[in-house]
Amino acid sequence: MRDLAFPAGREAWLLLGLALLLVLGAAAALHLTRPTTLTIAVAPKGGPEPALLRAYADELARRKLGIRLKVSAYDGVRESAEALKAGKADLAVIRPDVAMPGNALTLAVLRELGALTVAPASSGIKDLSDLAGKRLGMLSSRTADWRLVGNLVAHYGLELLIDAPAGAVAPNAVALVPVEEANVVAALRDGRIDAMMLVTTPTSSSARRVVGLVREASADGEVMLFGVPDAAAVLARWPRLQAVTVPAALFGGNPRLPAEECATIGSSYRLAARADLSRGVAAEVTQRLFEMRAALAESAPAAEDVARPAYEDTADATSARLPIHPGAIDYYEREQETFIERYESWIYLVAILAGGAGSAFAWLRQRLGRIRRERIGVATERLLELRSEARRGTDRERLDALAGEVDDLAADIARHALDRPTEPRMLSAATIAIDGARSTVRRAIASESMGSR
Repeated sequence: MRDLAFPAGREAWLLLGLALLLVLGAAAALHLTRPTTLTIAVAPKGGPEPALLRAYADELARRKLGIRLKVSAYDGVRESAEALKAGKADLAVIRPDVAMPGNALTLAVLRELGALTVAPASSGIKDLSDLAGKRLGMLSSRTADWRLVGNLVAHYGLELLIDAPAGAVAPNAVALVPVEEANVVAALRDGRIDAMMLVTTPTSSSARRVVGLVREASADGEVMLFGVPDAAAVLARWPRLQAVTVPAALFGGNPRLPAEECATIGSSYRLAARADLSRGVAAEVTQRLFEMRAALAESAPAAEDVARPAYEDTADATSARLPIHPGAIDYYEREQETFIERYESWIYLVAILAGGAGSAFAWLRQRLGRIRRERIGVATERLLELRSEARRGTDRERLDALAGEVDDLAADIARHALDRPTEPRMLSAATIAIDGARSTVRRAIASESMGSR
């Protein structure tokens, strides 16, 4: 009897190839649907930016969006910038006047800083040059702010003295004096400082409070508030700084303070991304941040200060001293990639794999059907051979063997028909062959029994 079992040769390899195609297609689909996780380096410690970006990461996870953030905290913006430069982070909070990695492109401005000086009107201090030989109070103890103030007074030929001793200050210098907000009024009245320098977001509540404290310390309640009028010249020397405009009457309308629009110099805390981060991912990070500003502001008030970088056109944005990521520009100009455009290559790959898998499956099915037909055909031909052999007559032992083989072939054909779809024509032919072979073998056995008597 011939074996009717399914062959494990070439067809087994075809099944393996089909399974591999299906696995590749499933892997591609999984890649398209799983969230993209980015590492973000946040700083400075104690500033509002870490709290804002942690709230942003939590909100992305809560809404189960396609972007997720893994927050990594650093003490200062120099360290966070180094993390981006070294490839340890995909996104980072940077401050360009402190450290600007060569691979950093801006997504959004998190907080804009402006340098403002406020002094009692009776002090006679009306611009930065009048600070010569004076003591300048500052709330912030950040070295980045000291460097910024030092650059500004240096433009006027003055030297900024850190930790200057008590006593008179040299006429070509300015002494920097750290002051707690609660001690501003006393420090001004006692002569420990002559004016206050603010390096902060002009619209912040902290800036308004300090201006109010200087007004309280003034004998007549009048103050002078000024910035840096020579903004273009300062930016030419320190291009990583930026021009800031303070609106008129920002700190009060009666009397107006400042009396008119005030130009100054400042810096910014920025959310930056690696230059090689894909445009689609960068655009989505930027879009979600602005879409969630209202929700984030409930737990992180710094969200209100988030703004788009200023630029005139696309060429200006990509060629600026502080260039913007093309993905962020896509969002700002409403030219974001569609889902098809972003995953075009993957979609084509999945389509090709699916088409290949479908073709392979159809061919394999056709091939298996032909093999099944061939197996039943072989069995049918064998039954016809057995019928012919039985008609020629032989001894009883051989006829019994033929009868047993017919039964085995019949059982194999029946099992094959139950396990797999079989064409009715092939099954009818096999049935006729089984009946014919059995009938012939029975007659031959009967004849052999009659002759032996």
